[in-house]
This record gives sequence, structure tokens and C-alpha cells, in this order.
Amino acid sequence: MKYKLILLLLMSSLSMAAQPVTKTDVLIIGGGASGTMAGIQSARMGVNTLIVEATNWLGGMLTSAGVSAIDGNHRMPAGLWGEFRQHLYNYYGGADSVETGWVSNTLFEPHVGNQLLQKMAGAEKSLQIWYNTNWVSVKREQQQWTVIVTQGKKQRIISATILIDATELGDVMAAAGAGYRIGMDSRHDTGEEQAPEKANDIIQDLTYVAVLKDYGKNADKTISKPAGYDQHVFDCSCDVSDPASFDSPSNNCYKMMQYGRLPKNKYMINWPKCGNDYYVNLIEKTPAEREQLLKEAKLHTLRFVYYLQTVLGYKNLGLADDEFTTVDKLPMIAYHRESRRLKGLVTFTLPHVAKPYETADPLYRTGIAVGDYTIDHHHLKNISAPTIDFVKIKVPSYNVPMGSLIPQDVDGLIVAEKSISVSNIVNGATRLQPVVMQLGQAAGIMAALCVQQQVQPAKLKVRDVQTALLNANGYIMPFIDVPTTDPQFTIIQKIGATGILKGTGVPYMWANQTWFYPNQPMPAYELVQGLRLYYSSLKNYWSASGALCTVPEIVKIITQAGVVISEQQVFKDLKSAGVQIAGAADPLSRRAIAVLLHQYLHPYEKPVLISGSLE
Repeated sequence: MKYKLILLLLMSSLSMAAQPVTKTDVLIIGGGASGTMAGIQSARMGVNTLIVEATNWLGGMLTSAGVSAIDGNHRMPAGLWGEFRQHLYNYYGGADSVETGWVSNTLFEPHVGNQLLQKMAGAEKSLQIWYNTNWVSVKREQQQWTVIVTQGKKQRIISATILIDATELGDVMAAAGAGYRIGMDSRHDTGEEQAPEKANDIIQDLTYVAVLKDYGKNADKTISKPAGYDQHVFDCSCDVSDPASFDSPSNNCYKMMQYGRLPKNKYMINWPKCGNDYYVNLIEKTPAEREQLLKEAKLHTLRFVYYLQTVLGYKNLGLADDEFTTVDKLPMIAYHRESRRLKGLVTFTLPHVAKPYETADPLYRTGIAVGDYTIDHHHLKNISAPTIDFVKIKVPSYNVPMGSLIPQDVDGLIVAEKSISVSNIVNGATRLQPVVMQLGQAAGIMAALCVQQQVQPAKLKVRDVQTALLNANGYIMPFIDVPTTDPQFTIIQKIGATGILKGTGVPYMWANQTWFYPNQPMPAYELVQGLRLYYSSLKNYWSASGALCTVPEIVKIITQAGVVISEQQVFKDLKSAGVQIAGAADPLSRRAIAVLLHQYLHPYEKPVLISGSLE
């Protein structure tokens, strides 16, 4: 028996050695919201890229999970997220055509989202996608990743230089040996006073979404009564009061149904209050255990559908028969709001979001994605969850630091999706679709640069990554009043990333804001304060008073910083940039100041560490 086992192992080893190896520069495991964008961006930079996706769709939570209502970033359509949204506008006939439900400004049918993402990906010659493919193992040796995958009963081997974990639960980074956290952090570890005293393993509720279709007022699409159905579980589901505005409970069943109304008379059922949210922590479970636990989540959703059809009278709304390629007409995957969270080179916590310019480590200088959604946690289905009023945590819009995508202790690996290095509280904002799509785009840029520069992710230069993002219409600073169409967009983004000219953050319901105020004047002293960290010659420059910055004053400041200029040159260069100014005595706008700093001092080009500190 012993010899038979040895022989079988030997035969298996020989069989593996005989298999052809597919080689690629960048391998992305997971074709979800981040993985798809990572693949498109990496391929656009001319790097051979392969996406391995377990389903036959692209988009993950956007499509395969049915969460086809975009949360946040409506006024900051950065990079590939903005490109995807424009495809939706073109398909449906404009912005108004996708503003069909009140939860979002952008709603769409999941199958349409998949089609458009596949079209975007299919246009990239350097991108391959293997659908219906599951990864089995990952191993790093000799500066390369060896990944074994299965396609049905067929096993294949992939060799890659850079690996991106874009899975829904961070499974690949765990298998690769990266450190991670699960559940709520202790306030003593993160410095977040709103966090619980002690850490725990409680994660957010997940949802098995359903998409219903209106089959006509005389149709009866009522499903069979699901096992364990109790209508009282859903009795408060018509409460549509908005916690962000501190409304008192308000029952309106019709409005509740319009929450996720999609184009073409369809309805996304993803309702938290006595709806189809469901608590289970299956992150560390085996695939078989996960499948069994998700059956219960599906059953809970079917109970809610039955309640909508019978108690609320929406019998004409049935499970859509033209959406998902599944037998039960439910999505291919569940909507996971939370996964493993990487132990990265930096950890993005609530103080970095709430007061970015006041923290000891200025991570805002290293931003690679922006978000404006509030801290949104779902814990209504877990009575063991600590009582935290997340809605009262008021924050402005924010940018996500580059170091949160890079593991502390594993080379050649970049982490995206919802598994980046953030605190549990901040995950409630960074998990939203536009941010995750941007994280994917940033991961694709980082991976491509690693291949092109032959460096590890931890050795990438922050400004190289940010410049590539700006070249791809991405945002690195969350300035709501300077869109990509602004003629000085790139300059203001770059100067903003130095911190010399700071933004003003405003918590605002479900769409937080940060304003640059490009047309406002600025006190000369405030400008000098911002420049001192970069230019030591200004440390003893005290002539600037509270007076507003004018041309003569900025000439003195820039000259003191080491670049001799004249007033005539300033007027000439501002005119060339299309920035108007009447005369020397008139205050300069922040836009004009940004242009002049970029033109003469080039502070953005000074190297920045992954911590945000200057080299």
C-alpha cells in the first residue's frame, strides 16, 4: 500500500511536470468590480494580462451579485468607473434613463452591466479572460507565481510575475501567506474612538440579491411558499426613513419598492430594514461549508420575495427570467460587504478619513482612489454586534492610500476589491462600487509598472502610480469642484497631493464633499506655511501677512524658494494657461497659485514615501 501511494504521488508529479504552462506578466484572480478594471488598465499599458473568473460574467458585485445600483461618486466619475458609466448612458439613452430608483443616480440591469464590461475588456488585445475557472493553489518561487486552476475537470498551470487578489473574500492573499484581519477592530489598535473596546470577528451582513421583473398587472408570479417562512420577520420592511437625516420611521411600501427600481421595469431587491440582509461569517469556511451557508441566505431572500408578492400584493413581480444564467434565477454569487482585510504597508483608519491633513502620517499624499459615500455598515441581522451608530460618524470625502493595496510581507502581490488594508469602520465606505472599481484600476497600474520597471510593489514610486492614474482620467484627490473637464484638473490634483494647497472637507448626508475652491483667493501667509515643508529657504520668511496673495507677493515667495521670476513672467504664464487676472494688486485665485507652483517650483515631483512623508 505504501509503495502504491508513492507511485501515485510520483505519477501525479510527472503529470504536472508534463502539463504546458501558460505564462503571463499579470495574473488577476477574480473578474469582479476591481479585477475587471485591473485587467483593462494593465492591458492598456501594454502588459500581458490574464483574468481568471469563476463565473461566466464580469463585474462581481456590480453584475454577478445583482447589486446594479452604484453608491456614491456621482460627481467624481474617476477613470474606468466614469468610462463604464458613460457606456451605461449610451446604452440606455442618457443620465436620466438610469436614474430610475432613489437609492442611486445610476441603476442598470445586471446582464447589461456584464455585456458592457465584457465589451470594454474585449477591446484590449493584451488581455485574456478565462471564465468558469477556479483557482486551486498559489505558490511563489524564484520571483514568479505558480497558480493551479481548474476548468471543469481540466487542470491548468499559470506562471505570472505579478498576482492581483481580486476575489470577493480575500482568499488568494490568505493562501499566499499575507497577514490579514477579520471583523471589528479594537479602538486601542486603530485610534478610532467609535470602535469597540475589544476586537471581535463580527462582519457586516451579506445579501443574496433578487431581481424581480414586472410581468404585467394580471400576471401571478408568486413563488411557492419557502420553508420556514414567517411574515412577521418582514413586518417593518416598509420603513423608508433616512437615518442620515434623522427622520422618524415612515411607512411607505411603494417607496420601498422604488428603492432599487432598474430600467425596463425591473426591481433590485437589496433591502436592509427587515428585508433580505442576512448575517453569516463564512470567510474562513471551506467551499462546501460556504455553499451550504449561502443556501440559507438564498432561502431568506426567497422568503422576502414571497412576502412582497403575498402580503404587499406584488404578485405581478416575479424573479426575472432574462437576467442570471442560473437555474433558480438568483444571482451567481452573494453580495459580500466585508471580507478579510489585508495587513498592508499602511492601514487606512477613520482619523485619516475625518482629518486627513492633521494625522501624523499624511497618507492623503499617496491617494490612488477617491470616495464620497458615508460610513455605511449593515448589522441589523446580528444581535451580537456592538451597538455603533455609524450614521453619526461624520466624515468628508476621502482618498485611499496606495500602501493599503500592498502586503507587508509578500512580494509580487497586490490586493484589491474589499480586502485592502483598512479598519473595519472605514471598510464601510471603501467597499462601495466606484471605490472598488478605482482600486482595481490602481492595482492594474501598479502591476503594469512593476512589470515594466522590474520592481516589487513595495518599491514602486508613489508619484509614478499617481501620474499614470491622472493620465487615465483618475482622481488622486477628492476635489468635487474641479472635474476632469477642468483645464487645470491635473495641475490642481498634483498640487493638492502635495498638501501645499489643502481642500476643505464637508460631511454631507450620503455624498460627502471636499472642496478645492479654485476661484477663491488665499492669504500669502497660508501659502508660505504650506511651502515651508518643501523649501527650507522659506522657514525664516515672515514677510507674508494675513493679506491675500498677489502677483508681487508670490514673486517674492517663489524667488525666496529658489526660483527667480518676474511679475511680467507671471502674467505671461497665467495668460498661456488661460487663467485671467486683472492687475498686480488683485488677489490671485487658488487656481492661479496652483498653476504658478506647478510651473516654477514643481513640488509634486519631490519624492513621497508610502507613508506620505517626504523622502
